[in-house]
Amino acid sequence: MLAMNFRGPFQVRADRNRPEPEIKHPYDAIVRVTRSLICGSDLHLYHGLVPDTRVGMTFGHEFTGVVEEVGSGVQKLKVGDHVLVPFNIACGACPHCKQELFGNCHEANPEATAVGGFFGYAHTAGGYDGGQAEYVRVPYADVSPTKLPDGMDLENAVLLTDVVPTGYQAAEQAGIQKGDTVVVFGAGPVGLMAARFAWFFGAGRVIVIDHIDYRLDFARRFSFAEAYNFREMKDPVVFLKKATDYFGADVCIDAVGCDATGSALQNITGKGLLLQAGNATALHWAINSVKKGGIVSIIGVYGPPWNLAPIGSLMNKGITVRANQASVKRLLPKLIDHIMSGRINPKEMITHRMPLEEVSDAYRMFSRKLDQIIKPLLIPPRANVA
Repeated sequence: MLAMNFRGPFQVRADRNRPEPEIKHPYDAIVRVTRSLICGSDLHLYHGLVPDTRVGMTFGHEFTGVVEEVGSGVQKLKVGDHVLVPFNIACGACPHCKQELFGNCHEANPEATAVGGFFGYAHTAGGYDGGQAEYVRVPYADVSPTKLPDGMDLENAVLLTDVVPTGYQAAEQAGIQKGDTVVVFGAGPVGLMAARFAWFFGAGRVIVIDHIDYRLDFARRFSFAEAYNFREMKDPVVFLKKATDYFGADVCIDAVGCDATGSALQNITGKGLLLQAGNATALHWAINSVKKGGIVSIIGVYGPPWNLAPIGSLMNKGITVRANQASVKRLLPKLIDHIMSGRINPKEMITHRMPLEEVSDAYRMFSRKLDQIIKPLLIPPRANVA
């Protein structure tokens, strides 16, 4: 089959000779992929920031598809069902899943004490191949895969596998109160959704901080937010303090994570740092910009064991930090309703639609932020087969 093949940092290619996945366990399903997205966290792998990203693996944790085969134990899916597949793999039965913490499933990942299981995201996340391919094996197929509602657009559906629920959870866990000032660091797709959903929770003012002008323009149109370029500021923290009458934001959301631009160590060394000691610039800004007693919501990806966070400021200001991977399955019913009712139309973020054969070009464009790219969509060759 055709699949994306990782060959090393900044090197991916379309490989036509990958073996098709097979049923390994009774609760598996094989899904023929119809739409797949490239995520900002895929760029962590592409840039070589995640140490256990092995040559030969297939990325992709945002995909929809058609069920082609099911294991003997699968009860809720049948061949021919059109499904969206959440990025996190969940068993549905462990203590975390029973609390609807599906992103923290204890059974889906052999390294379960560190992180849950995710599609297409290094061996520390379970080593599962992802959906930037014609076919993918989906474990625990009765748990997370969700049948598409009648009339749902495929492009909106594929955004429900990660971007939309991750942005929603960023705003939800922030505990936004009516009239709050919310600052979102990062105008990538997740940050855009977090800013948009901040209004749903009652925000009175939403500010987005980034360094790419076209993304800031998009944030103004899509998220209805104030948007500012931190490269035009002497000090983003001072700027935000002035913008909030020196009180500080009620809530700050870090939608950047380890790829933050401009960390002190990166400026000194001239090099990006591996995820274990990644750049915590956005997190520093969030902690120092939020009010005393405020809330910092972290949805950007960081890695263990440390990220140079200003723990002193955190403690002295009495800040509450809330962070987790999105529990997609828990959020899907309300988010599907938001889309089907027309309250949101997330596919507006998809700016580039490319065949899977052009996956190398898609990664290059997304990495370099070419052609005002916001979110690239990959379409496998058998995507539209009935």
